[in-house]
Amino acid sequence: MSSSLARLLQLLSGGFSNQSQAFDNPPIYAHILVKFRPLPHLAPGSLLLEQSYAISPGTPYRIRVLRAERRDGDLIIHNQALQDEQRFWGAIEDEERRRSIAETDLLPLEGCTYVVREVGEGFAGEVEPGCRCLVERKGSLAYLVSSFEIDSRGMRTIDRGHDPATHEQLWGSLAGPFEFERTDDYRAELPPAWLEA
Repeated sequence: MSSSLARLLQLLSGGFSNQSQAFDNPPIYAHILVKFRPLPHLAPGSLLLEQSYAISPGTPYRIRVLRAERRDGDLIIHNQALQDEQRFWGAIEDEERRRSIAETDLLPLEGCTYVVREVGEGFAGEVEPGCRCLVERKGSLAYLVSSFEIDSRGMRTIDRGHDPATHEQLWGSLAGPFEFERTDDYRAELPPAWLEA
């Protein structure tokens, strides 16, 4: 793996919380936990993502398997859903359940790949262009506009859903990015083979 890809995986492999931001602005920001953990038994660069409200960490509102790789000189992160995802809720804290995730459980999400670039000591990424990353939320379909920045201190994210016909924003942040501080470090779980240049 390229050294920039190894650094990206090391920065992602952790837990994050926006507790400070949520407590400072409770009407605007919910308290959210985001965790990424390596899945060494799957393809190189695979990480389990669980995103949950702090009041119910065992029932994530988003669970995905991400896979970071270098393609044609670019860093990208594939976004994959899980078939029958409730089977894997809580796997972020349960090694046996993480190990039960198989390649056959993964459902590639069309148009939802993140394109990533190095920025200073960290990385920034956004969903590939084209308005094709469709998500259903509250009974309506929207295309996702999503971006993130990550460094050794933490992570900033913005997710917004837009109407496919009118491009009007339907949901998501109006007040700016979610600001996450690093709370856990899972870098030691990355297989050494993934980090070798």
